[in-house]
Amino acid sequence: MKTSLCALASLLGVLTAASAQDASPKPTASPAGPAASVSRQQGTPIPSPTPTATPQPAELSTRQIIDRLSSPDLERAIETLRANFLKPSCTDDSALRRATLEGLIERLSPGVSLTTTQAAGQMAAKAPSFLAEILDGRIGYLRMGAIDKNSLAQVDAALASFKGKNLGAVILDLRGVPSSYDYEAVADLAGRFCPKGKVLFSVEKPSAKQERILTSSQDPAFSGVLVVLTDRRDAGAAEVLAATLRQNANAMVVGETTRGEGVEFSDLALGDGTILRVAVAQVVLPGAASIFPDGVKPDIGAALDPGVQEQIFALSKEKGVSQFVFDTERPHLNEAALVANTNPEIDPGMNRQAARDVLKDTVLQRAVDLITAITFYNERAQK
Repeated sequence: MKTSLCALASLLGVLTAASAQDASPKPTASPAGPAASVSRQQGTPIPSPTPTATPQPAELSTRQIIDRLSSPDLERAIETLRANFLKPSCTDDSALRRATLEGLIERLSPGVSLTTTQAAGQMAAKAPSFLAEILDGRIGYLRMGAIDKNSLAQVDAALASFKGKNLGAVILDLRGVPSSYDYEAVADLAGRFCPKGKVLFSVEKPSAKQERILTSSQDPAFSGVLVVLTDRRDAGAAEVLAATLRQNANAMVVGETTRGEGVEFSDLALGDGTILRVAVAQVVLPGAASIFPDGVKPDIGAALDPGVQEQIFALSKEKGVSQFVFDTERPHLNEAALVANTNPEIDPGMNRQAARDVLKDTVLQRAVDLITAITFYNERAQK
């Protein structure tokens, strides 16, 4: 070992001496310029320092530009439009009032909106029906068709059934619930899962004296693992329920961010079935971020195409949702089929079933997987 170290030291000495003799290398031409200069010792390119790019300012949106204008500048801009735009009818008093209302609705959304009685009726007609089911013999599934006092009896019956079967997990599906703002019904429903006497949320108006506090008034009917499913169309009651259960019942929220309409609206009929909806109060959860206007963000993001979701909801009325969560084996050609002179792989009826099997509720699947993981670790911790 000593001899090897001496030899290594001797070699290093030779290399150092050679380097000293070549301390002032002559510049050599390079077709690639300075960026491709080469070290005599290593024979590898030495890149020139790359100049640091100057960060470009972010492009401002139209709203940001307008917000920066002073009041006199705003007045001059409007007067210029009125005096010079090539179509005067587009900038007269009536047009400006319409543009003002349009701009206010856009800026104040989701706190202000225009709808029609027809649209409200169509939304209610598309609401999924209430569904209670047991998935894989271990998870209770509740799909709320609506959140109102009429649905509470169905929830109570389902939870009693789940309790009788000792189910330790429940999935509460709020996707597709039509927009509603019955927060008393929300508090009643949340009380099935939250501790008695708990302050759930308050409905507050701009005046601090106008506040309505809602609490849980009964013992919970279920206290196991709870997962809530949401989508981006959930508004009002559905999103307030999701936020309340997450804060007070340790629920996990899976799905999409909700619309952010955790408010109370005052409706003004404008004629021809048009309704102007103006937020006059908002729902506030103790110590939590406001639901209005950003909505309830999920703990685990997952999305399902609205068209696929509607198909699954419609088909699950008869045979439930399990078929859209768990894989089923497709029929194949076998001896019995040959004797019967049939082929289940090409039979039209079988093909329809195969097409149905392609539909999968990926959001519900994510919730089932989450519960499976939680249950596994809870059982492991108890050993």
